[in-house]
Amino acid sequence: MRVVMDRIYKIALWCAAGCILAICTIVSAQVSLNILARLGGQEWSYTLPSYADFAGYFLAAASFFALSPTLRAGVHIRVNLVVSRLGARSAWLAELTSLAIATAIAMYATYYSAHLLYESWDYGDTSTGIIAIPLWIPQTAMVAGLALLSVAFVDTLLDSLRAKAAILTDTGAE
Repeated sequence: MRVVMDRIYKIALWCAAGCILAICTIVSAQVSLNILARLGGQEWSYTLPSYADFAGYFLAAASFFALSPTLRAGVHIRVNLVVSRLGARSAWLAELTSLAIATAIAMYATYYSAHLLYESWDYGDTSTGIIAIPLWIPQTAMVAGLALLSVAFVDTLLDSLRAKAAILTDTGAE
């Protein structure tokens, strides 16, 4: 099971990387078109329709896809000021508490994001850009990323329970 979960997290990370690559490609293409317009004059002036919208959607997708592998790698930004002063057992209890709360919050966010996605699909909501994108398409990445984050929190909580020690925090109490 561990191999399967790690592979899923890696796939999410590759999806995030692909989204960042798509942003770079879109922005580079638009910059190239801007340079072409500067060099060739107004008759060479072109714009990629809704390029800013697409870049924004890819940025959101990259952010949500990267949440779970970042959590599993233990590199989310956190404040260790208090936890680093706790003993090993207290740090473990603090980690269990924070993981349980974070799991509940992630599940809540996943549920309501899925509800928003369904409403967008049901009502046929589209973006307001030059190219009308059905909003359920970018929202799918958000829901998938949040769902995987919820799974990653449960996975990490179970790992911490199995280890009977804090696994995300360096307590310095060893």
